[in-house]
Amino acid sequence: MEATVRQITPKTPAESYAANEQEDFSLVLGGPLFQLLRKAHLQGDSLGLVHWRMVASILITWLPLLILSAVGNGFGSATHISFFRDIEVHVRFLVALPILLAAELVVHSRVRPLVRRFVEWRIVLPKDKPAFRNAIDSAVKIRNSIYVELALLVAVYSLGFWFWSARSDLGPNWYELPGGKWKLTLAGYWYVFVSLPAFQFILLRWYMRLFIWFRFLWQVNRIELNLLPTHPDRCGGLSFLGKSSYAYSPILVAQGAILAGIIANRVLYHGEKLVAFKLQVAGLIAFFLIAVLGPLLMFTPKMASARRKGLAEYGLFAQRYVESFDQKWVRQTSPTEELLGTGDIQSLADLGNSYQVVREMRVVPFALQDVSRLAIATAIPLAPLLLTMFSFEELITRVLKVVF
Repeated sequence: MEATVRQITPKTPAESYAANEQEDFSLVLGGPLFQLLRKAHLQGDSLGLVHWRMVASILITWLPLLILSAVGNGFGSATHISFFRDIEVHVRFLVALPILLAAELVVHSRVRPLVRRFVEWRIVLPKDKPAFRNAIDSAVKIRNSIYVELALLVAVYSLGFWFWSARSDLGPNWYELPGGKWKLTLAGYWYVFVSLPAFQFILLRWYMRLFIWFRFLWQVNRIELNLLPTHPDRCGGLSFLGKSSYAYSPILVAQGAILAGIIANRVLYHGEKLVAFKLQVAGLIAFFLIAVLGPLLMFTPKMASARRKGLAEYGLFAQRYVESFDQKWVRQTSPTEELLGTGDIQSLADLGNSYQVVREMRVVPFALQDVSRLAIATAIPLAPLLLTMFSFEELITRVLKVVF
Protein backbone atom coordinates (compact mmCIF):
# COMPACT_ATOMS: atom_id res chain seq x y z
CA MET A 1 0.00 0.00 0.00
CA GLU A 2 2.81 2.35 0.93
CA ALA A 3 4.58 1.57 -2.34
CA THR A 4 1.39 2.34 -4.25
CA VAL A 5 1.09 5.70 -2.53
CA ARG A 6 4.64 6.55 -3.52
CA GLN A 7 3.87 5.75 -7.14
CA ILE A 8 0.82 7.95 -7.43
CA THR A 9 2.12 10.86 -5.34
CA PRO A 10 2.63 13.71 -7.77
CA LYS A 11 6.10 15.17 -8.11
CA THR A 12 6.82 18.67 -6.96
CA PRO A 13 7.81 21.21 -9.67
CA ALA A 14 11.42 21.02 -8.50
CA GLU A 15 11.45 17.19 -8.73
CA SER A 16 9.81 17.22 -12.16
CA TYR A 17 12.30 19.82 -13.37
CA ALA A 18 15.27 17.81 -12.09
CA ALA A 19 13.95 14.69 -13.82
CA ASN A 20 13.47 16.52 -17.10
CA GLU A 21 17.05 17.79 -16.96
CA GLN A 22 18.23 14.21 -17.49
CA GLU A 23 16.91 14.28 -21.04
CA ASP A 24 16.52 18.03 -21.46
CA PHE A 25 18.65 21.05 -20.86
CA SER A 26 18.09 24.79 -20.79
CA LEU A 27 20.82 27.41 -20.58
CA VAL A 28 18.63 29.89 -18.73
CA LEU A 29 16.34 27.93 -16.37
CA GLY A 30 18.57 28.02 -13.33
CA GLY A 31 21.05 29.91 -11.22
CA PRO A 32 20.76 32.08 -8.10
CA LEU A 33 19.36 35.09 -9.95
CA PHE A 34 16.76 32.87 -11.61
CA GLN A 35 15.64 31.59 -8.22
CA LEU A 36 15.62 35.09 -6.76
CA LEU A 37 13.40 36.37 -9.57
CA ARG A 38 11.03 33.43 -9.05
CA LYS A 39 10.66 34.31 -5.38
CA ALA A 40 10.01 37.91 -6.38
CA HIS A 41 7.29 36.68 -8.78
CA LEU A 42 9.15 38.19 -11.74
CA GLN A 43 9.93 34.83 -13.33
CA GLY A 44 7.94 31.67 -13.96
CA ASP A 45 9.14 28.10 -14.38
CA SER A 46 9.08 28.54 -18.17
CA LEU A 47 10.45 32.11 -18.34
CA GLY A 48 7.07 33.77 -18.25
CA LEU A 49 6.62 37.37 -17.11
CA VAL A 50 9.48 38.51 -19.31
CA HIS A 51 7.71 41.84 -19.92
CA TRP A 52 7.67 42.52 -16.18
CA ARG A 53 11.40 41.83 -15.94
CA MET A 54 12.02 44.27 -18.76
CA VAL A 55 9.93 46.93 -17.00
CA ALA A 56 11.68 46.24 -13.69
CA SER A 57 15.09 46.64 -15.32
CA ILE A 58 14.12 50.07 -16.62
CA LEU A 59 12.72 51.10 -13.24
CA ILE A 60 15.98 50.11 -11.53
CA THR A 61 18.59 51.30 -14.04
CA TRP A 62 17.11 54.18 -16.04
CA LEU A 63 14.27 55.82 -14.13
CA PRO A 64 16.37 56.82 -11.07
CA LEU A 65 18.88 58.43 -13.43
CA LEU A 66 16.07 60.42 -15.02
CA ILE A 67 14.74 61.62 -11.67
CA LEU A 68 18.11 62.42 -10.10
CA SER A 69 19.34 64.14 -13.25
CA ALA A 70 16.20 66.27 -13.46
CA VAL A 71 16.66 67.28 -9.82
CA GLY A 72 20.32 68.04 -10.39
CA ASN A 73 19.96 70.18 -13.52
CA GLY A 74 19.56 67.28 -15.92
CA PHE A 75 18.84 69.64 -18.78
CA GLY A 76 22.46 70.73 -18.52
CA SER A 77 24.08 73.63 -20.26
CA ALA A 78 26.15 74.38 -23.27
CA THR A 79 29.28 73.19 -21.45
CA HIS A 80 28.35 69.57 -20.86
CA ILE A 81 26.24 66.69 -22.17
CA SER A 82 23.04 66.36 -20.19
CA PHE A 83 21.37 63.08 -19.30
CA PHE A 84 18.55 63.82 -21.73
CA ARG A 85 21.01 64.15 -24.63
CA ASP A 86 23.18 61.17 -23.72
CA ILE A 87 22.22 58.70 -26.44
CA GLU A 88 24.53 55.99 -25.14
CA VAL A 89 22.88 55.73 -21.73
CA HIS A 90 19.37 55.63 -23.19
CA VAL A 91 20.31 52.94 -25.70
CA ARG A 92 22.09 50.91 -23.03
CA PHE A 93 19.21 50.83 -20.52
CA LEU A 94 16.12 51.29 -22.69
CA VAL A 95 17.14 49.12 -25.65
CA ALA A 96 20.09 46.79 -25.00
CA LEU A 97 19.21 45.68 -21.46
CA PRO A 98 15.55 44.78 -22.23
CA ILE A 99 16.74 42.89 -25.32
CA LEU A 100 19.22 40.90 -23.22
CA LEU A 101 16.41 39.95 -20.84
CA ALA A 102 14.01 39.04 -23.64
CA ALA A 103 16.77 36.94 -25.24
CA GLU A 104 16.37 34.40 -22.44
CA LEU A 105 13.01 33.33 -23.83
CA VAL A 106 14.43 33.07 -27.37
CA VAL A 107 17.45 31.01 -26.30
CA HIS A 108 15.34 28.75 -24.10
CA SER A 109 12.79 27.99 -26.82
CA ARG A 110 15.34 27.44 -29.60
CA VAL A 111 18.33 25.81 -27.92
CA ARG A 112 16.50 23.43 -25.59
CA PRO A 113 15.04 21.26 -28.42
CA LEU A 114 18.47 21.08 -30.06
CA VAL A 115 19.91 19.22 -27.09
CA ARG A 116 17.25 16.52 -27.44
CA ARG A 117 17.97 16.29 -31.15
CA PHE A 118 21.34 14.62 -30.50
CA VAL A 119 19.46 11.62 -29.11
CA GLU A 120 16.30 11.79 -31.23
CA TRP A 121 18.31 11.81 -34.46
CA ARG A 122 20.60 9.04 -33.15
CA ILE A 123 23.67 11.23 -33.51
CA VAL A 124 24.38 10.09 -29.97
CA LEU A 125 23.72 6.35 -29.97
CA PRO A 126 22.05 4.57 -27.01
CA LYS A 127 25.38 3.16 -25.82
CA ASP A 128 26.72 6.69 -25.40
CA LYS A 129 23.70 8.18 -23.61
CA PRO A 130 25.36 7.95 -20.16
CA ALA A 131 28.23 10.14 -21.39
CA PHE A 132 25.70 12.52 -22.95
CA ARG A 133 23.79 12.79 -19.65
CA ASN A 134 27.07 13.45 -17.86
CA ALA A 135 27.70 16.38 -20.20
CA ILE A 136 24.23 17.76 -19.39
CA ASP A 137 24.76 17.30 -15.65
CA SER A 138 28.10 19.09 -15.82
CA ALA A 139 26.55 22.04 -17.69
CA VAL A 140 23.65 22.25 -15.23
CA LYS A 141 26.06 22.24 -12.30
CA ILE A 142 27.91 25.29 -13.64
CA ARG A 143 24.69 27.06 -14.61
CA ASN A 144 23.25 26.63 -11.12
CA SER A 145 26.46 27.46 -9.24
CA ILE A 146 26.17 30.31 -6.77
CA TYR A 147 29.95 30.70 -6.88
CA VAL A 148 29.91 31.44 -10.60
CA GLU A 149 27.40 34.26 -10.25
CA LEU A 150 29.24 35.61 -7.20
CA ALA A 151 32.42 35.66 -9.30
CA LEU A 152 30.59 37.62 -11.97
CA LEU A 153 29.40 40.08 -9.33
CA VAL A 154 32.94 40.51 -8.00
CA ALA A 155 34.20 41.07 -11.55
CA VAL A 156 31.57 43.75 -12.12
CA TYR A 157 32.49 45.67 -8.94
CA SER A 158 36.24 45.33 -9.48
CA LEU A 159 37.23 45.07 -13.13
CA GLY A 160 34.09 46.97 -14.15
CA PHE A 161 35.10 49.93 -11.99
CA TRP A 162 38.66 49.75 -13.27
CA PHE A 163 37.56 49.84 -16.92
CA TRP A 164 35.17 52.68 -16.20
CA SER A 165 37.82 54.79 -14.45
CA ALA A 166 40.35 54.06 -17.23
CA ARG A 167 38.04 55.21 -20.02
CA SER A 168 39.10 58.11 -22.23
CA ASP A 169 37.91 61.53 -21.10
CA LEU A 170 34.90 62.62 -23.14
CA GLY A 171 34.58 65.99 -21.45
CA PRO A 172 32.00 67.34 -18.97
CA ASN A 173 28.88 65.23 -18.59
CA TRP A 174 25.80 64.78 -16.43
CA TYR A 175 27.20 62.21 -13.99
CA GLU A 176 30.50 63.86 -13.03
CA LEU A 177 31.37 67.08 -11.26
CA PRO A 178 34.37 69.15 -12.37
CA GLY A 179 37.63 68.07 -10.82
CA GLY A 180 37.92 64.31 -11.35
CA LYS A 181 36.32 61.10 -12.53
CA TRP A 182 35.18 60.04 -9.06
CA LYS A 183 33.56 63.34 -8.16
CA LEU A 184 30.05 62.25 -9.05
CA THR A 185 26.63 63.82 -9.07
CA LEU A 186 23.73 62.08 -7.31
CA ALA A 187 22.74 60.57 -10.65
CA GLY A 188 26.38 59.65 -11.18
CA TYR A 189 26.52 57.60 -7.99
CA TRP A 190 23.47 55.61 -9.06
CA TYR A 191 24.86 55.24 -12.56
CA VAL A 192 28.28 53.97 -11.42
CA PHE A 193 27.24 51.80 -8.46
CA VAL A 194 23.82 50.46 -9.55
CA SER A 195 22.87 50.93 -13.21
CA LEU A 196 26.17 50.06 -14.88
CA PRO A 197 26.94 47.06 -12.61
CA ALA A 198 23.43 45.67 -13.17
CA PHE A 199 23.86 45.93 -16.93
CA GLN A 200 27.38 44.49 -16.86
CA PHE A 201 26.25 41.57 -14.68
CA ILE A 202 23.47 40.64 -17.13
CA LEU A 203 25.92 40.91 -20.03
CA LEU A 204 28.63 38.84 -18.32
CA ARG A 205 25.99 36.28 -17.38
CA TRP A 206 25.25 35.84 -21.08
CA TYR A 207 28.95 35.37 -21.82
CA MET A 208 29.04 32.70 -19.12
CA ARG A 209 26.05 30.97 -20.68
CA LEU A 210 27.80 30.93 -24.06
CA PHE A 211 30.81 29.38 -22.36
CA ILE A 212 28.58 26.72 -20.77
CA TRP A 213 26.95 25.96 -24.13
CA PHE A 214 30.23 25.54 -25.99
CA ARG A 215 31.75 23.56 -23.14
CA PHE A 216 28.74 21.22 -23.37
CA LEU A 217 29.26 20.86 -27.13
CA TRP A 218 32.95 20.15 -26.57
CA GLN A 219 32.05 17.30 -24.21
CA VAL A 220 29.50 15.98 -26.72
CA ASN A 221 32.14 16.15 -29.45
CA ARG A 222 34.31 13.78 -27.41
CA ILE A 223 31.60 11.13 -27.78
CA GLU A 224 31.69 8.84 -30.83
CA LEU A 225 29.04 10.61 -32.90
CA ASN A 226 26.98 8.80 -35.53
CA LEU A 227 27.49 11.17 -38.47
CA LEU A 228 25.98 10.07 -41.79
CA PRO A 229 27.71 11.57 -44.86
CA THR A 230 24.59 11.04 -47.00
CA HIS A 231 22.43 13.18 -44.72
CA PRO A 232 20.61 15.71 -46.92
CA ASP A 233 21.60 18.64 -44.68
CA ARG A 234 25.13 18.32 -46.15
CA CYS A 235 26.55 18.37 -42.60
CA GLY A 236 26.27 14.72 -41.60
CA GLY A 237 23.20 15.60 -39.53
CA LEU A 238 24.74 18.49 -37.55
CA SER A 239 23.34 21.47 -39.46
CA PHE A 240 21.01 22.21 -36.55
CA LEU A 241 24.06 23.44 -34.62
CA GLY A 242 24.58 26.19 -37.18
CA LYS A 243 20.90 27.09 -37.00
CA SER A 244 21.16 27.23 -33.20
CA SER A 245 23.32 30.33 -33.61
CA TYR A 246 20.19 32.27 -34.61
CA ALA A 247 19.04 31.96 -31.00
CA TYR A 248 21.87 34.30 -30.00
CA SER A 249 20.88 37.00 -32.50
CA PRO A 250 19.20 39.18 -29.81
CA ILE A 251 22.49 39.24 -27.89
CA LEU A 252 24.30 40.42 -31.02
CA VAL A 253 21.63 43.05 -31.63
CA ALA A 254 22.14 44.33 -28.07
CA GLN A 255 25.91 44.49 -28.57
CA GLY A 256 25.45 46.38 -31.82
CA ALA A 257 23.08 48.80 -30.10
CA ILE A 258 25.65 49.54 -27.37
CA LEU A 259 28.32 50.36 -29.95
CA ALA A 260 25.81 52.45 -31.91
CA GLY A 261 25.07 54.54 -28.80
CA ILE A 262 28.77 55.12 -28.13
CA ILE A 263 29.44 56.13 -31.72
CA ALA A 264 26.36 58.41 -31.80
CA ASN A 265 27.66 60.39 -28.81
CA ARG A 266 31.08 60.74 -30.41
CA VAL A 267 29.71 61.86 -33.75
CA LEU A 268 27.01 64.23 -32.50
CA TYR A 269 28.75 65.81 -29.52
CA HIS A 270 32.48 65.48 -30.16
CA GLY A 271 32.69 66.21 -33.88
CA GLU A 272 34.10 62.84 -34.92
CA LYS A 273 33.29 61.32 -38.32
CA LEU A 274 31.32 58.11 -38.70
CA VAL A 275 33.87 56.67 -41.12
CA ALA A 276 36.49 56.89 -38.36
CA PHE A 277 34.71 54.00 -36.62
CA LYS A 278 34.65 51.58 -39.56
CA LEU A 279 37.39 49.41 -38.02
CA GLN A 280 35.52 49.24 -34.70
CA VAL A 281 32.31 48.24 -36.47
CA ALA A 282 34.05 45.61 -38.59
CA GLY A 283 35.91 44.35 -35.54
CA LEU A 284 32.69 44.04 -33.51
CA ILE A 285 30.96 42.05 -36.26
CA ALA A 286 33.98 39.79 -36.80
CA PHE A 287 34.47 39.22 -33.07
CA PHE A 288 30.92 38.06 -32.43
CA LEU A 289 30.81 35.92 -35.56
CA ILE A 290 33.92 34.15 -34.31
CA ALA A 291 32.55 34.00 -30.75
CA VAL A 292 29.27 32.38 -31.82
CA LEU A 293 30.31 30.24 -34.79
CA GLY A 294 34.00 29.68 -34.15
CA PRO A 295 33.57 27.08 -31.38
CA LEU A 296 31.46 24.96 -33.73
CA LEU A 297 34.66 24.27 -35.66
CA MET A 298 35.46 21.71 -32.96
CA PHE A 299 33.23 19.33 -34.94
CA THR A 300 35.30 19.80 -38.12
CA PRO A 301 37.68 16.85 -37.57
CA LYS A 302 34.80 14.41 -37.02
CA MET A 303 32.86 15.81 -40.00
CA ALA A 304 35.92 15.66 -42.25
CA SER A 305 36.57 12.09 -41.14
CA ALA A 306 32.95 11.13 -41.84
CA ARG A 307 33.21 12.71 -45.30
CA ARG A 308 36.44 10.89 -46.16
CA LYS A 309 35.02 7.61 -44.90
CA GLY A 310 31.79 8.18 -46.82
CA LEU A 311 33.62 8.95 -50.05
CA ALA A 312 35.69 5.76 -49.68
CA GLU A 313 32.75 3.52 -48.77
CA TYR A 314 30.29 4.90 -51.30
CA GLY A 315 33.05 5.01 -53.90
CA LEU A 316 33.68 1.30 -53.40
CA PHE A 317 29.97 0.53 -53.44
CA ALA A 318 29.52 2.62 -56.58
CA GLN A 319 32.43 0.86 -58.26
CA ARG A 320 30.90 -2.54 -57.62
CA TYR A 321 27.46 -1.49 -58.81
CA VAL A 322 28.74 0.29 -61.92
CA GLU A 323 30.94 -2.68 -62.79
CA SER A 324 27.94 -5.02 -62.47
CA PHE A 325 25.81 -2.62 -64.53
CA ASP A 326 28.52 -2.40 -67.18
CA GLN A 327 28.83 -6.18 -67.43
CA LYS A 328 25.06 -6.65 -67.60
CA TRP A 329 24.01 -3.89 -70.00
CA VAL A 330 27.07 -2.67 -71.88
CA ARG A 331 29.48 -5.55 -72.45
CA GLN A 332 26.85 -8.30 -72.84
CA THR A 333 26.28 -8.68 -76.56
CA SER A 334 22.67 -9.85 -76.31
CA PRO A 335 20.94 -8.68 -73.10
CA THR A 336 18.14 -10.92 -71.96
CA GLU A 337 16.14 -7.95 -70.62
CA GLU A 338 14.98 -4.63 -72.06
CA LEU A 339 17.11 -1.73 -70.82
CA LEU A 340 14.31 0.82 -71.01
CA GLY A 341 11.99 0.57 -68.06
CA THR A 342 14.38 -1.43 -65.89
CA GLY A 343 15.00 -0.34 -62.32
CA ASP A 344 18.76 -0.57 -62.84
CA ILE A 345 18.79 2.82 -64.59
CA GLN A 346 16.96 4.50 -61.71
CA SER A 347 19.23 2.80 -59.17
CA LEU A 348 22.27 4.07 -61.06
CA ALA A 349 20.88 7.61 -60.96
CA ASP A 350 20.06 7.32 -57.26
CA LEU A 351 23.54 6.06 -56.57
CA GLY A 352 25.00 9.05 -58.39
CA ASN A 353 22.82 11.43 -56.36
CA SER A 354 23.88 9.80 -53.09
CA TYR A 355 27.54 10.04 -54.01
CA GLN A 356 27.07 13.70 -54.94
CA VAL A 357 25.56 14.39 -51.49
CA VAL A 358 28.65 12.85 -49.87
CA ARG A 359 30.93 14.97 -52.06
CA GLU A 360 29.03 18.13 -51.12
CA MET A 361 29.12 17.43 -47.39
CA ARG A 362 30.59 20.41 -45.54
CA VAL A 363 33.19 20.01 -42.84
CA VAL A 364 31.69 22.80 -40.71
CA PRO A 365 28.17 22.62 -39.19
CA PHE A 366 27.07 25.98 -40.57
CA ALA A 367 26.62 27.61 -43.95
CA LEU A 368 27.41 31.00 -45.43
CA GLN A 369 23.77 31.94 -44.89
CA ASP A 370 24.20 31.45 -41.13
CA VAL A 371 27.24 33.75 -41.14
CA SER A 372 25.47 36.49 -43.10
CA ARG A 373 22.38 36.44 -40.87
CA LEU A 374 24.42 36.86 -37.71
CA ALA A 375 26.44 39.66 -39.32
CA ILE A 376 23.24 41.46 -40.29
CA ALA A 377 21.82 41.04 -36.77
CA THR A 378 24.93 42.68 -35.32
CA ALA A 379 24.98 45.52 -37.86
CA ILE A 380 21.27 46.42 -37.85
CA PRO A 381 21.44 48.74 -34.78
CA LEU A 382 24.27 50.64 -36.47
CA ALA A 383 22.20 51.45 -39.57
CA PRO A 384 20.54 54.60 -38.12
CA LEU A 385 24.01 56.15 -37.78
CA LEU A 386 24.05 56.51 -41.56
CA LEU A 387 21.60 59.39 -41.06
CA THR A 388 24.54 61.38 -39.69
CA MET A 389 26.09 61.21 -43.17
CA PHE A 390 23.05 61.26 -45.46
CA SER A 391 19.57 62.70 -45.34
CA PHE A 392 16.73 60.21 -44.99
CA GLU A 393 15.69 60.65 -48.64
CA GLU A 394 19.26 60.23 -49.88
CA LEU A 395 19.74 57.13 -47.73
CA ILE A 396 16.55 55.51 -49.08
CA THR A 397 17.64 56.32 -52.64
CA ARG A 398 21.05 54.70 -52.12
CA VAL A 399 19.49 51.60 -50.56
CA LEU A 400 17.01 51.23 -53.43
CA LYS A 401 19.85 51.50 -55.94
CA VAL A 402 21.73 48.70 -54.17
CA VAL A 403 18.63 46.47 -53.92
CA PHE A 404 17.30 47.01 -57.42
